[in-house]
Amino acid sequence: MSRIACGVVAGPLYLVVGYAQAFTRSGFDLAQHPFSMLSLGSLGWIQIANFVVSGALFLVAATGMARFSKWGARLIGLMGVGMILGGVFVADPALGFPAGAPAGPPESMSWHGALHAVAFGIAMIGWIGACFVFARRLGGWLAVLSGLTGVLLMAPMAFLGNPGGTVLLYVVATIGWLWTSAVSLKLSRPAFSS
Repeated sequence: MSRIACGVVAGPLYLVVGYAQAFTRSGFDLAQHPFSMLSLGSLGWIQIANFVVSGALFLVAATGMARFSKWGARLIGLMGVGMILGGVFVADPALGFPAGAPAGPPESMSWHGALHAVAFGIAMIGWIGACFVFARRLGGWLAVLSGLTGVLLMAPMAFLGNPGGTVLLYVVATIGWLWTSAVSLKLSRPAFSS
């Protein structure tokens, strides 16, 4: 298996593990809780591992992508680092999750919650940047999809914390993970040589 193929697997793995928990963890609400909150509680280790393993897979994929686009690979690697850090530094309990957490946002952010927010920013910068780099690097429909995905990934940032913002984040992030798999699949094919 080529190193780039790790990028084909990473996004779907993250989504399957995340959505499986979202539909089975008591009190978790996709309309208001981001996947990051799944790192909390007695089963939080599952989401922590999901962040770390998926991020590591993206780092491995980035090492293979470097022969096609150094900047694209660096940005995918940055996304992977952000994901790993997002697993290491967990979000703060809030919005009633897990059980016993404050009903609203935390009154003050803990140091690990603040670093989790920084990790999210790092991952998003890498991911959005990679979309635009690969939009220039790839041709045809995948170039168009890359540019559109980059624009879509920016949209939820303006709505986070507002009604519907978390749902928008899920929709756009799911598109983004599938884009990442499509680009990784394209680059892992032997026919893609320039």
